[in-house]
Amino acid sequence: MNSRGGRSRARQQGLAMVELAIALPLLLLLLLGIGELGRLLWQYNSLLQASRDASRFVAGQAWNRTLGQLELSASLQQQARSLAVYGVPVAQDGSAPLVTGLSPSQVTVSTLGSDHVQVSISYPFQPLFGGGIPGFGGDAVSLSFPLVATSVMRAL
Repeated sequence: MNSRGGRSRARQQGLAMVELAIALPLLLLLLLGIGELGRLLWQYNSLLQASRDASRFVAGQAWNRTLGQLELSASLQQQARSLAVYGVPVAQDGSAPLVTGLSPSQVTVSTLGSDHVQVSISYPFQPLFGGGIPGFGGDAVSLSFPLVATSVMRAL
């Protein structure tokens, strides 16, 4: 009886290592995907908060009480872009953007109707690991896509 159990144990001895070698890459790939999804959500949340802050700033500054209408001057648009990108209306030299790679050219400030302002940020999301999936017999599939955060507020 002991000899049969010994043979069975000898056959099973390396099986756990083989199972680990098969399952570990799949588990690491799943963990990497969850991490990238978390990073994507963090960046989108940061962009959405930045667009809200900028639209709140513009909504408080754009209404001309004398004329009773919106006025989006070039300086107000520049301040809103700076607020969306750097977190302050007037950025100092060397200021770091709130999201890495974000620039003022990716921010759009506009009016919507007669009493609403809109701030939109379009940011290209790039995964940390790999820019694409190789295609079988065709072009590679890109993993980057634009994150667009838009907020609209009524001018005060």
